Amino acid sequence: MRLLFLGDVVGKGGCDFLMKKLPDYKRKNCIDVCIANGENSAQGNGVTSQSIEMLLDSGVDFVTLGNHTFKRPEIMEYLEGDVPVVRPYNYPVGAPGQGVGIIDKGRYRIAVINMLGTVYSEPLGNPFSEIDKALAEIDGCKTVVVDFHAEATAEKRAMGFYLDGKVTAVLGTHTHVQTADDQLLPKGTAYITDVGMCGPVQSVLGIEPELTIKKFKTNLPVRFENAQGEYAINGVLLEIDEKNGKALSIERVDIR
Repeated sequence: MRLLFLGDVVGKGGCDFLMKKLPDYKRKNCIDVCIANGENSAQGNGVTSQSIEMLLDSGVDFVTLGNHTFKRPEIMEYLEGDVPVVRPYNYPVGAPGQGVGIIDKGRYRIAVINMLGTVYSEPLGNPFSEIDKALAEIDGCKTVVVDFHAEATAEKRAMGFYLDGKVTAVLGTHTHVQTADDQLLPKGTAYITDVGMCGPVQSVLGIEPELTIKKFKTNLPVRFENAQGEYAINGVLLEIDEKNGKALSIERVDIR
């Protein structure tokens, strides 16, 4: 099985670029399944039902989210429906949506778990305790992909080693910059600290650089706008043995 996992899709520009490039890439590279982080897919960040539908229309099979999940109140009702989307598992009980989802392809099934880090982030449930609970809900799926949406490199690396041999892949999102540590960990789990983003190349995490600089220099409120210009799609391509769910390889992807 060839599974493509894409980093945070930024704004309408990121969605449009995905619509333009993803279908052809999937055909040429024989992609069986595509998962994308969509928590910044709405214009101005956050997520809406419309931005999720754009991702699905572009060829994404399943969407993960993150710390901006509930920035747009209208998303709450959408997440309560039967949709191929997961939000971080470690939100409090009763939060809309689910933290574990299943992609059913007939001859194989893929469990998708979304988890939010708590170092320099929101004070949610401890991700190391919560991931054990999430794994108990995967209903016998051999292939398990974890999107660990976290800020701190150390927290992501620690989660990778904690889950090594227990899941197929631990893939970091949130910091929008693709890291060069794609690898198979000692017990066979595919890992990368951050898969990167699908958004404007000349930007600060997708935002116009001058606006971000102004924020840092003045510490005053600044209305962020997505940068323009060249776009890129960042992610990783996984080769997986669908019979046992073991990762065979992981390779960084940068589509221009």
